[in-house]
Amino acid sequence: MKQMTEQNLINAFGGESQAHMRYKHFAIQAEKENFHSVARLFTAIAHAEYIHAGNHYGQLSHLNEGRTANSMAAFGPGDTKKNLGLAVAGETFEIEEMYPAFLDVALMQGEAGAEKTFSWAYNTEMIHKRMFEKALESVEKGRDMLLCTVQVCPICGYTHEGDAPDKCPLCSATKEEFIAFGEKVAV
Repeated sequence: MKQMTEQNLINAFGGESQAHMRYKHFAIQAEKENFHSVARLFTAIAHAEYIHAGNHYGQLSHLNEGRTANSMAAFGPGDTKKNLGLAVAGETFEIEEMYPAFLDVALMQGEAGAEKTFSWAYNTEMIHKRMFEKALESVEKGRDMLLCTVQVCPICGYTHEGDAPDKCPLCSATKEEFIAFGEKVAV
């Protein structure tokens, strides 16, 4: 694997891993503030980020030594309003800067596996940003968001509100494979 793509995969793994953990902690805070739907959203998206991290990590099976991951991460947790702002900022960075650059390098270097995992993550992060913006709008008004069941594709992390699609639009996983984050989700 070409070195630039390899380092981008390592960095993406680091960023997605941190997002996974950050969103799990944000879910706990949202529960404490009685924003139960926002907590469920954080939990579902945390799972999608876990899938993204795993997909990037899976492309690195050729490595046999430790490496340093350089990744942007939003720090400074606070109340749910602040945490949603951090989530929007993190997703915006991935959409506007990180994944477009990583995709360009993978394409230029002919690294199809990396291109696939970067593309899946990029397309899903746009959905995450919109979902977090919707949640932030509700929390800024002092109320929990209205949220249907959140469906997460276990293959690519695609995230969808409502009934699962018959086939995942990114990886073609079947409706039955989707993981549903409904009303009763342990945080």
